[in-house]
Amino acid sequence: MPRGDGQLTNDIDPLDASPKDECGVFGVWAPGEEVAKLTYFGLYALQHRGQEAAGIAVSDGSHVVVYKELGLVSQVFDESTLASLQGSVAVGHTRYSTTGSPTWENTQPKLRSTSAGTSVAIAHNGNLVNTASMAAEAKRVGTPEGGPSSNSDTAIVATLLAAKADVSLQAAALELLPKLEGAFCFVFMDEHTLYAARDRNGVHPLVLGRLERGWVVASETAALDICGASFVREVEPGELIAIDEHGLRSERWASPEPKGCVFEYVYLARPDTTISGRSVHATRVEVGRILAHEHPVEADLVMPVPESGTPAAVGYAQASGIPFGQGLVKNSYVGRTFIQPSQTIRQLGIRLKLNPLRDVIRGKRLVVVDDSIVRGNTQRALVRMLREAGALEVHVRISSPPVKWPCFYGIDFASRAELIANGVDVEGVRASIGADSLGYVSLDGLIAATEQPKSRLCRACFDGTYPIALPEDDVIGKHILEGLQNATQQNEAEPIQVTN
Repeated sequence: MPRGDGQLTNDIDPLDASPKDECGVFGVWAPGEEVAKLTYFGLYALQHRGQEAAGIAVSDGSHVVVYKELGLVSQVFDESTLASLQGSVAVGHTRYSTTGSPTWENTQPKLRSTSAGTSVAIAHNGNLVNTASMAAEAKRVGTPEGGPSSNSDTAIVATLLAAKADVSLQAAALELLPKLEGAFCFVFMDEHTLYAARDRNGVHPLVLGRLERGWVVASETAALDICGASFVREVEPGELIAIDEHGLRSERWASPEPKGCVFEYVYLARPDTTISGRSVHATRVEVGRILAHEHPVEADLVMPVPESGTPAAVGYAQASGIPFGQGLVKNSYVGRTFIQPSQTIRQLGIRLKLNPLRDVIRGKRLVVVDDSIVRGNTQRALVRMLREAGALEVHVRISSPPVKWPCFYGIDFASRAELIANGVDVEGVRASIGADSLGYVSLDGLIAATEQPKSRLCRACFDGTYPIALPEDDVIGKHILEGLQNATQQNEAEPIQVTN
């Protein structure tokens, strides 16, 4: 079974091991509108999907311009920058890396010039699993422009799309998409047309919205709401959409085989998003109710680990009859940082993000609801902090099953060796984090809460059943392209370069 080698980058909380999705994507075709500002606010709504970098590409009909930088959306763009990005079509991206390091060279959208004199800019959410073979193909066809190297599957796709000089971008995409394996939601553009494509399994969400004078595509329905677009439908698995002055066109490049990521319902998506017709918030509340039935306990207070544990905690309180209360205060201004914490702050650990309300906690038997346990460091520190604040008992309830397997489709979990539930039973995890009791929702219970058929969901991180075939250990992983470059440098003294 392939091993995971995803690594989490620095976060302001050194104990944080929460799973991370790769990216958020947004695209808009709207002549007469301020498309850069629409994209900015769309990305703002998708900030939770990636906090390493942000970028926007805009076309005025003659040229495609890209502005991108490391940092949060609000840090990368200001009023003057957005005002300079004039046009009628745009694509945007918020990044969390699952292929390629968190460097400027790997920021998106990726821009390529074709030998025909046109451009392609592309943003991607997901993760390819045949990156190595696609990298070899990109090296073979080359690219008509130079630039710094980039170690991401998105850069490879951009190079391959731009290499087709004798066909339209739409035709190039229809030829390339069937060759790609893995999970992907692409939003891309040339000077005049906006495109969107979703992998045949529809692992991650991608939706289509309507503006009064245009169209929007986005990772989540919440991004449609913030820019005033009405939800039309999901981009279907195996579908390519093109939008220009002639309207919207749709082509099927593969038969759909739906395998939506169940972890979108658990943690990744915003609670105000709808996936496959099911409210994410309603799903999480129902998971809490199921948790209360599957793992009851006598206690005085149900409290969430904010914010991701809140809906499930509400459901647990409703079903159990135990009062709901906020026992932890979250620092709302904590984001991602590349500043390493000092040793003193590192020892404080979780308190950078969460601090207990001692008068609420003291003398209480607590049910603490969280979305998942990955390495266990956060929960261990949390339980200790609650006991120090005077809790009599701490009963941990988790609104997902034990995470035992890494994800290769766009979520950056720890490696399998680092996953606390790998090879340890529930009692072993409970003892490790120091809780009085521990209960995970069952996989059947989680699936029931989504109201989706089990056959249409990817549950690989919970049951090890990967719906998309994986290559061997040595040709998969977050840093596969860096590895290929190093091997090539040693063997040929010439690295594989995907130029940007």
